[in-house]
Amino acid sequence: MKINVIIIDKKGKDQLYAPLIEHYKKIAKPFAKVEVIELFDKEIAKAQDISPEAAQRSYTRALGKYLSGGVNIALDPSSKEVDSFEFSKLLKDSVTVNFYIGGAYGFERDFLSKCNKAVSFGKITLSHKLVKVVLLEQIFRGLTINNNHPYHK
Repeated sequence: MKINVIIIDKKGKDQLYAPLIEHYKKIAKPFAKVEVIELFDKEIAKAQDISPEAAQRSYTRALGKYLSGGVNIALDPSSKEVDSFEFSKLLKDSVTVNFYIGGAYGFERDFLSKCNKAVSFGKITLSHKLVKVVLLEQIFRGLTINNNHPYHK
């Protein structure tokens, strides 16, 4: 199984969260190959200065090329909240799962409609770096639930 976490976020040396991200990628290896893909370019930076709508369009352009393969799931705060068991079902019986974390202005409705599903971890606002860690932990938790591993208990 292959799981991609595709995020609109500036690449950088993150001293605080990077070890946690690597930890979850490593412990998930017996169940799936997890990759984090960070996207941020001059077009996105410029669009964010223009308007929220322009920013969302730039996110769609950057993320769109990843929609062609696998099951596509967007993290969207206005979508249905899921618990860990519901989340684990998103991973079941799939060869490739792509999770999308939008930029500061979220997703265009058009992008969300192209995804197979959109889910929420709640109404609170989290930094991109922190939500990446939360998502990776939930991916590992979901994989352990699906494989009857004791981590979840």
